[in-house]
Amino acid sequence: MTNSTAAAAWNEIWSTSEGRKAWLEPEPEVAALAWERFAHHGARRALDLGCGLGRHALAFARIGYDTAATDLARVGLDELNRAAESEGLTVAIKEAAATDLPFDDASFDYVLAYNVIHHGDGDAVRSSLAEVRRVLRIGGVFQATLLSRRSAARSTGIEVSPNTYVWRDGDADHQHPHYFCDGRDLNAFLGDFEWLSLEDRPVEDRPEYRHWHLAAERRA
Repeated sequence: MTNSTAAAAWNEIWSTSEGRKAWLEPEPEVAALAWERFAHHGARRALDLGCGLGRHALAFARIGYDTAATDLARVGLDELNRAAESEGLTVAIKEAAATDLPFDDASFDYVLAYNVIHHGDGDAVRSSLAEVRRVLRIGGVFQATLLSRRSAARSTGIEVSPNTYVWRDGDADHQHPHYFCDGRDLNAFLGDFEWLSLEDRPVEDRPEYRHWHLAAERRA
């Protein structure tokens, strides 16, 4: 069960200006880490994995990164392409699943997966993280969010595979699978990474959900 099932839902959400409104500004924690790695660690190639409308890919390109962006939601990729052209920015945009990235090994210094990898079951999460590991160079940084198992929302969903839930409330964002993990899972998933930061905190406008916010450096 892969995160490709989310594409139709996000195409629906992002087809209107109202639906796009909440997904246009880069997250401050992402902008800060991207600049820090560029300015102080020599990072030059960045991947926005599951880029959506491309808010972070655009931010990377503005900093000066050689930027690539992937998603399966065609509406989002089209919006990113228009925005990049209007700003005169270059972003390599590819329609691709997180579980099968179209890039060579050790291609990137910085990989971001914000609000994307948890859209699938445990196997999909493991496959996506294996791809992140493959395309990230040694010493590169992975920044991501994943859903925390401490989220109260789990109790209202239907478990369709271990720790993977869907909802039937008509909300497009609920109709694809959501995987919830705990600290032990993260250590198992990213055992060959060194933690730079890790925090489990509630989502500001949906406190029934909690996200792991993480940054980790790829080790040998």
